[in-house]
Amino acid sequence: MKRFFIWLLPLMFFLGSAHAAEMAPDALVKETAQDVLAIIKKDKDIQAGSQKKLHDLVEAKVLPHFDFKLMTQYAIGKHWRQATPEQQEALSNEFRTLLVRTYSTSLSAYKNQTIEYKPFKMQPGDTDVTVKTQVIQPGGQPVPIDYSLQKEASGWKVYDVVVDNVSLVTNYRSSFSTEIRQSGIGGLIKTLVEKNQVAAKK
Repeated sequence: MKRFFIWLLPLMFFLGSAHAAEMAPDALVKETAQDVLAIIKKDKDIQAGSQKKLHDLVEAKVLPHFDFKLMTQYAIGKHWRQATPEQQEALSNEFRTLLVRTYSTSLSAYKNQTIEYKPFKMQPGDTDVTVKTQVIQPGGQPVPIDYSLQKEASGWKVYDVVVDNVSLVTNYRSSFSTEIRQSGIGGLIKTLVEKNQVAAKK
C-alpha cells in the first residue's frame, strides 16, 4: 500500500477551503501539487523526517478535503449496508486514522519528482470527475495517477486515487472483505483499531 501514498500526496494540501471551493477540479489539483512540492523541498523539518510535524500537517490539511466517509463506504463495498450507523462511524474514523498515519510516513519520500497534467474535460453540471496526471521521477518510469473527485457543498472532494491503474479504494476492499467474512464488521473495526494503536506507539 505504501506506493499509493507516496504518489497521492500532492493532492493533500489545499490552499484554503474558500479558495478551494471556487476552483475547478483540475486547477485545484495543479495549484495544490505545485504548492506542496515546493513546501516539501523547502521544509527542513520534513526533510529531516519529523513524524510529529508530518502528522500534524496531514491532520490539518487532508481531513477537510478528502471525503473519508465515502472512501470508507467504497472500500467496505457491499458490506457497508450491514453495518450499524455506529459501526459505519467507527469504520470511517479508523480508516481515516490509518490513511493519515500512512500519509505522514510517506510524505518525506518526495524529493525531485515533477508532475505532468493531462488534458481535462468537464461538462457543465458535472459533479463527478477524474483528473489525470503522471509523476515524473528521475531515473524511473512515469507513474500515472488518476484522482476521482466529487463536488459537494463545500467544494470538490477526493474519494479515490488510481495509481498505475490500481484503485486505492478497491485495493483495500479485498482485504476488508476477507476480514469481514472471517470475523464480521466488528472484527474489522477491532483489527483497524489495533493497527492504529500499534502505529501510534512507533
